[in-house]
Amino acid sequence: MTKLMQTSNSLWREYKNLLSETFPDLEVDSEWANWEENNTSLSAKIYVNNHILKSREVEIWDEKSCIYNNIIYPRTGSNLPCFGMDLMGFFDKKVIIVFDFQHPVENYLFSHPDLPKAKGTFRFFEPGNHFSENVYVAKCTMSEVNEHLDMFKKYLTVYRDMLECEKPTETDFSVYCDFDSYMKKLDPVSGFLSNKFGKEKSESLVNDFLFCYG
Repeated sequence: MTKLMQTSNSLWREYKNLLSETFPDLEVDSEWANWEENNTSLSAKIYVNNHILKSREVEIWDEKSCIYNNIIYPRTGSNLPCFGMDLMGFFDKKVIIVFDFQHPVENYLFSHPDLPKAKGTFRFFEPGNHFSENVYVAKCTMSEVNEHLDMFKKYLTVYRDMLECEKPTETDFSVYCDFDSYMKKLDPVSGFLSNKFGKEKSESLVNDFLFCYG
């Protein structure tokens, strides 16, 4: 367990620290899962604050890989996007970093003028279909992950400013039904989880935690 924890804590530590620094009032609402099977560990938690309906975080790691996924769902009433991050370290030479403003309304092309626009096309991440024109996608090695921290901080700061400006307070879960349904179909994690933790646990995590509004 110690070795597995070291893998988890080392790869995305600075990203998680930035998230905590940007939203210092986020508090743990619940610990949904804490699994360890087949030399793989999984942690799933939900965080909340006054303007965030939930920040649902899942981290999966073993001796070679670490995947960190988090979607921040703002409280409703202000037409704000979610903020999603997929930080995927599969092995030393294969790391994919994605973060973006993910709007819950289908076919809504969100764009922020102070951030770079995505260039090219990316599998799974289609601007205008819950992803924005600013979707940030980078491929690197594990030793290079922190080279993208400054941009991650810039995106997080912009998102924090959105929340502080609008101060959303409503809790209309139906706003996120289409979004979660779309993401559930898109996300490839189910098969990976099934191999590690079994079909029943995998389906429960996807349906009851990751995309429970869909």
